[in-house]
Amino acid sequence: MKILVTGAAGFIGAAVSQYLINRGDQVVGIDNINDYYDVNLKHARLDEIKSSTAADLFSFIEMGVEERDKMAALFEEHKFDRVVHLAAQAGVRYSLENPNAYVDSNIVGFVNILEGCRHNNVEHLVYASSSSVYGANETMPFSEQHNVDHQVSLYAASKKANELMAHTYSHLYDLPTTGLRFFTVYGPWGRPDMALFKFTKAILEGKTIQVYNYGNHRRDFTYIDDIVEGVIRSLDNVAKPNENWDGSNPDPSTSKAPYKVYNIGAQTPVHLLKFIETLESALGIEAKKELFPMQPGDVPDTYADVSSLVEDTGYQPSTDVETGVKAFVDWYRDFYKV
Repeated sequence: MKILVTGAAGFIGAAVSQYLINRGDQVVGIDNINDYYDVNLKHARLDEIKSSTAADLFSFIEMGVEERDKMAALFEEHKFDRVVHLAAQAGVRYSLENPNAYVDSNIVGFVNILEGCRHNNVEHLVYASSSSVYGANETMPFSEQHNVDHQVSLYAASKKANELMAHTYSHLYDLPTTGLRFFTVYGPWGRPDMALFKFTKAILEGKTIQVYNYGNHRRDFTYIDDIVEGVIRSLDNVAKPNENWDGSNPDPSTSKAPYKVYNIGAQTPVHLLKFIETLESALGIEAKKELFPMQPGDVPDTYADVSSLVEDTGYQPSTDVETGVKAFVDWYRDFYKV
């Protein structure tokens, strides 16, 4: 297949691109290489793909999904079979500082993706949503059947908006769409703004780590390889209409349109202080901690019910946090020569 991967220089986008070309798909990757975090890491991810044995199946274009005319021309030229849309302005806390970045990338950019798919007969659009859409919901584990109308950050609201927009296009234009609510992704090549990366860097530099909510967070940390598996399985399982969907008792995760939303997580929430202990063990260094209250926009716990994804695709997360953290630490030490 010929597949567009947006956010191809990103953490998940680069890993998905590598997997797709390894199995023989042709991938066109796009990314605007913005400076939200170190652009050298983004270029290094791309270099890793370009140095792989299947590199001839990968081509890269530097552009942003918010660039409407360029996006329309890209779709028109390449006639993609399927699209994996992972480009977005990430980060909950940053959305409090720069809300316009989220509107441009996550809202305007998503419309451009939908329009490209609609006008060029794309077979299936798989896009990144987020566990943050559950917002103020406290029922655990989070299920796709739960209400998701009380987001607590603009980032989360933009992801919920993506799900609503996708359903509209699935309904109006019969475009198969699948949204994936990612739960705290970590692993080698990860993002510097995420806790594991920040903690590792600070501990190795002998600095104090800042631990929010006094370390009482629980997160459904999901290893990158498990995430990629779920993305690929979802891509290959084209969304179909739910013939039994009932508008008087609606299932939020399906529709009479070819529309689906899945959680994609590890199903094993880990207490933040336990996670830090696991990191200390992998590094062989005890962390100096400074405890702070919970930050605006954060939620105390995340915990994914992934039974729907398991049932429909055979997805099975298999990487425990000890294995995953060690793999990240080994990568970090090698990449940064620490």
